[in-house]
Amino acid sequence: MDVETNVAFADRSILRKINRIAAGGKPRVLDMFSGAGGISLGFHRAGFQIDGALEIEPLPALTHAMNFHGSNPDLMALHANPRDMTRIEPDQLAEELGLGPVEDAIDVLVGGPPCQAYARVGRAKLREVADHPEAYKIDPRGNLFLRYLTYVRAYRPLALLMENVPDIMHYGGHNVVEEMVETLADIGYSARYSLINSAFHGVPQMRDRVFLIAYRRELRAKIQFPRATHHMTLPPGYAGTRSVALRFVDLLGGAGYIQPDLGDASLPGPVTAADAIGDMPPIKGTSVKRGARRFTEPVGYRISGEVTPYQTMMRQWPGFESPGSVRDHVIRYLPRDHLVFAQMRQGAEYPEAHATAVAIAMQAAKKLGLKIGTKDYEKLYSSIVPPYDVSKFPNRWWKLRPDWPVRTLMAHIGKDTYSHIHWDADQARTISVREAARLQSFPDGFVFQGAMNAAFRQIGNAVPPLMANCIAGIIHETLQDAASRIATDGFELSSKSR
Repeated sequence: MDVETNVAFADRSILRKINRIAAGGKPRVLDMFSGAGGISLGFHRAGFQIDGALEIEPLPALTHAMNFHGSNPDLMALHANPRDMTRIEPDQLAEELGLGPVEDAIDVLVGGPPCQAYARVGRAKLREVADHPEAYKIDPRGNLFLRYLTYVRAYRPLALLMENVPDIMHYGGHNVVEEMVETLADIGYSARYSLINSAFHGVPQMRDRVFLIAYRRELRAKIQFPRATHHMTLPPGYAGTRSVALRFVDLLGGAGYIQPDLGDASLPGPVTAADAIGDMPPIKGTSVKRGARRFTEPVGYRISGEVTPYQTMMRQWPGFESPGSVRDHVIRYLPRDHLVFAQMRQGAEYPEAHATAVAIAMQAAKKLGLKIGTKDYEKLYSSIVPPYDVSKFPNRWWKLRPDWPVRTLMAHIGKDTYSHIHWDADQARTISVREAARLQSFPDGFVFQGAMNAAFRQIGNAVPPLMANCIAGIIHETLQDAASRIATDGFELSSKSR
């Protein structure tokens, strides 16, 4: 039954979207701040249609376009254009991407706007500028979240997903994400948020992030977050970080906060580093020479050993299947550190690595008969011992444990990969681009654009696609159920929902 025949007074664009989904149409996604497309990939796997993205940096925009529109050269060229949301209006973006009238263009808006400047605006000012579509131009304290609200109001999505770092809950002395919940309520959305660690959802990475889900109030949808599929006891440092992030939730009540499901010991243990990348062919760190790394050279998987369920999923991800080999399995040229990488204990951090390097240098000097303080000694020492201050960079290095998930992959791996040193002493190296992609849950058929450093950065900046997929599955089910119920029963909306 067409909903509009049952409704006395309603926002017609919302009803058209509901009718479309109730009739079997795939929910359409616009990915804001898309990067390479981690969220898009998760939503694509869950049955959504990725209709567009907005990304300001050229290489991530090209990566997104290649992977989601690469079968059509004209469409790919259109979507590969980098765009600045502060310089393009929502209706202009819809027109450029051929999405039709802006209010009918998409059903779901996803992405994570930066929060730093917004945190200094404050609750009252946020609500004031939220009512003014160009306030971000008028108020110098305005920022991308305020601009994001302009897009929400213009596109009128049925659902939203936002992702951000835990600091968003205690930035500038207040809980930014709680204020987002309040502001979204003012423009017609019910919103809730949770602090979720991706290791509990099958990602081989201990990554804490805040996720906010919102639905149009007309849907009368219950907001839920995914149930844990895996269980582990996080290292002590994570508990401390989470308690700091949640302190304003505890102090202020946090009406919008939902506790994440952590499962229990009856669930499988976490996906480990070995589970994730143990099938990657070995690379000797000492074999790498200075020069450009070629992404175009395919290499076969390691033949020996069992293929884990996670590895199978990465090889067989629908639409991004592996051709039987991988590309991008390239590493950095780090000639100084091979001996240290080999001798480091699995799980060791920089202070221990530095001490290991000093011991290696001292042994080498003794063998060569070099005295401390001589030029030859100093030359040898600097060729082995890294120069970073132990007291200032305790977490700069970390050697993976094959039996654990890895630590958070961040954009900094675009500069160096010491935070993820391979556990295999024989290889004595940091992780490759493809291994980083695997640990972030990008499938083997997903292609990154740009040089090695740019690819690392795109991976570190992304939301793990598998984590996004867990949330996308819930949003898809919620939208389908709501559309089916509303199409059957109908409902009446007040003028406030317009």
